[in-house]
Amino acid sequence: MMPAPDLPPHLMVSEAGSFAERTIVRRKPQIIADVIQRNDYGSDIVVGLHALAREISDGIVAPLRDGPHAADVSLWRRAWKPWQGKTWRHLSWFFAETFFYRRMLETVRYFQPGRWHLHDPFEAQKDQALAEGLEALATLCGSPPGDMSLGEEFALCLQRSLWGNRADLSNKTIDTSTDPEPEDISERLLIDHTQAVWQLLNEGGVQRIDLVADNSGPELLSDLALIDLLLSHDLADTAHLHLKPQPYFVSDAMVKDLEATLSALRGARVPSLREMGQRLERQRSDGRLATHDHPFWTTCLFFSEFPPEIVSSLAKSDLVIFKGDVNYRRLLEDRHWPPTSDLAAIASYMPASASFLALRTLKGELIVGLQEGQAEQLASEDPDWLINGERGVIHLVHRPPAG
Repeated sequence: MMPAPDLPPHLMVSEAGSFAERTIVRRKPQIIADVIQRNDYGSDIVVGLHALAREISDGIVAPLRDGPHAADVSLWRRAWKPWQGKTWRHLSWFFAETFFYRRMLETVRYFQPGRWHLHDPFEAQKDQALAEGLEALATLCGSPPGDMSLGEEFALCLQRSLWGNRADLSNKTIDTSTDPEPEDISERLLIDHTQAVWQLLNEGGVQRIDLVADNSGPELLSDLALIDLLLSHDLADTAHLHLKPQPYFVSDAMVKDLEATLSALRGARVPSLREMGQRLERQRSDGRLATHDHPFWTTCLFFSEFPPEIVSSLAKSDLVIFKGDVNYRRLLEDRHWPPTSDLAAIASYMPASASFLALRTLKGELIVGLQEGQAEQLASEDPDWLINGERGVIHLVHRPPAG
């Protein structure tokens, strides 16, 4: 989507010294190198991956040429058309990132018949992240805090789901070794609507929640713990988990990653984790936990471009939780909004009946909903505050039921 004259411009790769520029110019070639190292691809695929890296460095953006086995080629060719003849450095940041991952799937023959059909090029990294996340969750569950009210337990689960978003395999510059200490939470949460979310849930007005997932591994584990709490305590009747239908942004969660995560939980050494895995499986069998993997979630389209079937689905929800930075960027159309902008006004395209919650650690140069002067103060204290994953938002837009 090209910038519109009456809206803030999109974040662009061409912004010198920006995180967007660094993401494309430095991080994407490293992701290619990691994929080559971790997969036993033949020389033809390796040559293609090196060619993609060179194209990103100094070449013109080529169109997608995937074969007839890929159903999304026409969408990507339409999205590429406005950028025809441009270099990667002249693309909008969101299109550049999403197109990179789609071009990688083409190069590794993800959709083509043969040995590499539907082979996830990021699977080895995801497996490692799942093992590490399970160990971390086992440590947390092995030493639970003292007696907590349900509201306090919910707040803790919500915060773990938030900070789990720092575990992003497409951005290895984030230090995920420790979560913020409790005494630091108030400073690290730039927007904290935890109590408003709890009130919404605790008043019994939530029949259905939808969680639009981001990363697998530690983040998906923490998301499942949150869903388990909500369903086990009847804070919601049903939960709908939206996953990716194909690899996207390295660690994004697919249905197969959910299956691997549930299997790991059921086989965990800590009884409480095994029990959580068993409960989640029962909830799936009973229809209380549903999974979806609509093709929209792995496109270059923003949420303002939701297809009718997603609008219809989300309109049935009482609370939609958007996890992570990429979903946040899609919510805001990846534009340079002033930091004091109103999220509800920007996302007025969302179904009117659905409250929604942005649960995101800051790993991109955009944010809204801050107070006057807050962004300037943060920038003076920490020049990297928007991208280093040290801060987060629990940002609720509440839509009371009509009537």
